[in-house]
Amino acid sequence: MTPLPSAQQLRYLITLAELRHFGRAAQACAVTQSTLSAGILALERQLDIQLLDRNVGKRVVFTPIGDEVAARARFALEALQGVQDVADASRAPMTGLLRIGVIPTIGPFVVPGLVARLRRHFPQIRLSVNEDLTGNVLDKLALGRLDLVLLAMPCPCEGAETLPLWRDEFMLVLPANHPLAALESIPVERIAGERMVLLEDGHCLRDQTLALCRQERGWTSTDGEEEFVVTSLYTLVEMVAEGLGIALLPRLAVESGILRDLPVAVRPVTGCQAWRTIGLGWRARSPRAGEFRLLAPHVRPPALEVPAVG
Repeated sequence: MTPLPSAQQLRYLITLAELRHFGRAAQACAVTQSTLSAGILALERQLDIQLLDRNVGKRVVFTPIGDEVAARARFALEALQGVQDVADASRAPMTGLLRIGVIPTIGPFVVPGLVARLRRHFPQIRLSVNEDLTGNVLDKLALGRLDLVLLAMPCPCEGAETLPLWRDEFMLVLPANHPLAALESIPVERIAGERMVLLEDGHCLRDQTLALCRQERGWTSTDGEEEFVVTSLYTLVEMVAEGLGIALLPRLAVESGILRDLPVAVRPVTGCQAWRTIGLGWRARSPRAGEFRLLAPHVRPPALEVPAVG
């Protein structure tokens, strides 16, 4: 009987298929490039097929059968991880390694307190936290590199089970001397024509901001003269403070003090569904689902005055 591929070989293949670059894939697998290349070659010999097209120069191009094998390898590795998870959970719940992924518009305001609370209530858990964009943390979850993700919904969560936790209201942040600052609340139609400061592509908050603005008929990003695209909420609020535009900010960030001492005004937005839902996500059929539900009450910051959902 032909020996089956090892978990390490599958991990090499999946990572290379994802990154399409030998150097970056080797770094992600914590091995040398020569080790990863040798592992792929060994897998090809073992399966007696060609996984990569090596007639295209330095680019990493998978053959059709290579793409199919890589796709099946993802499911196989997830199943193997499930075997380990079942074993871990059977010995003692809330123990061992827990790999958490979180998006940048949540992480700074939730993770420090969350880690402290989890260590206090579940001292046997070893925590690993990875902050990345929504698409990336979901990919890592699907590949078995993360166990649990903390994200903003709605989002494309195929293959994942989600648990909504609380509603995070969007607030409009504008320069203190802006004409709209004279209002107690801002009707969404008044945003049309304003210059919006946005996060870069890949942040779900950017998509949620644009979706909210487009609820006002006729609004487009060009109407708002979208000139400033930034990588973090901290840069975003500094741009607003300098009078370079207005922005939507999650209440989670506002309550955490990100605007402290800045010459800005904060107002609620009316006339639309101006909120996102913060929740947890894990792989569907994960044997640790019960553990993740036990963690849920500890995720929401105790001092945060926001409505729960679910």
